[in-house]
Amino acid sequence: MNYEGKCRHPHGHNGVIEIVCSASDLDERGMVVDFGDVKNFVKSFVDENWDHRMLLRIDDPLVEEYKKRGEPFFLFEENPTAETFARYLFDLVYEKGFPVTEVRFQETPTSVAVYRRDP
Repeated sequence: MNYEGKCRHPHGHNGVIEIVCSASDLDERGMVVDFGDVKNFVKSFVDENWDHRMLLRIDDPLVEEYKKRGEPFFLFEENPTAETFARYLFDLVYEKGFPVTEVRFQETPTSVAVYRRDP
């Protein structure tokens, strides 16, 4: 919404998600974090909430139509862009307690959105 480019029309995406975790020291196992734990958490969230669903902004007029039809959707406060996906995942992983410092959402081989926060 509020965008005039070719992506203004409803369309689908595939993406590659990269979660970067950092620490100033390693744990007793010699790790920053167990990558499997992060992967399982993020994959479970994506599979249950974003996969095969229409990702919409909360005030999108399509929301009511999807509700009427019983179609699956997921709502964002902002436009569902690669940048929004990266920030949303960052917040989700951070709130879960993982030491995330950056999330990358690769929409195409040449388009990557990166979200990070200053410490």
